[in-house]
Amino acid sequence: MKGKSIVKKWILVIAVLFITVGCELDQGKSNFIPAEVTKVVDGDTVKVMVNGQEETVRMLLIDTPETVHPTKPVQPYGSEASHFVKEMLNGQTIQLEMDIGERDKYGRLLAYVYVNDQMVNKLLLKKGLARVAYVFEPNTKYVDDFYEIQKQARQQAIGIWSMENYATDQGFNDESDKLQQSSNTKNGNGCSIKGNINSNGEKIYHTEESSSYHVTKPEEIFCTEEEAVAAGYRAVKR
Repeated sequence: MKGKSIVKKWILVIAVLFITVGCELDQGKSNFIPAEVTKVVDGDTVKVMVNGQEETVRMLLIDTPETVHPTKPVQPYGSEASHFVKEMLNGQTIQLEMDIGERDKYGRLLAYVYVNDQMVNKLLLKKGLARVAYVFEPNTKYVDDFYEIQKQARQQAIGIWSMENYATDQGFNDESDKLQQSSNTKNGNGCSIKGNINSNGEKIYHTEESSSYHVTKPEEIFCTEEEAVAAGYRAVKR
């Protein structure tokens, strides 16, 4: 009888261990939440459906230039960041990885956003379309990785880092685009269309109506859009 009692105790211990391990695994998985993207608000904010409820998601640890701010104009590279996220996420099923703090003071979900096993937060930093920002404990899981990615983009002077004194620790300097305007904006014939080759090797031209016109460093200047197209350039996507 004593032997049977010991066996029962061991069975009970093993059962408890299995239950405990199972709970821990479930907690780990619960950090990821599937969601359907319904709208891209701007480069760092999207609206999603989660369990039949619409939520606004703010991407953790990054900040992209403004495109929909009620009191600010569209900031340089804001349109590019927004377009990039729209291309990746519109209508997609995504995974939201939560950190410790789930929501911000506005009630938005705070998350690292994944699509096709790629983290969008990191991609925006890598392409120079976002800066590391809003680093508050305890939501700092990937902050070291993010700073390293930002460092590389800054060294390559791509996107927001192509403009001197634009991306700062306090935000994006709206005055820097004025400081960037130079005497070579127009050539001696009054031509003003800027031809620029981006980091992907695409030839893109910018007219003075483009939101990123004043921050674009031209490889060539054209008098007409027809000249730019003939030289192999396409219009910037607004």
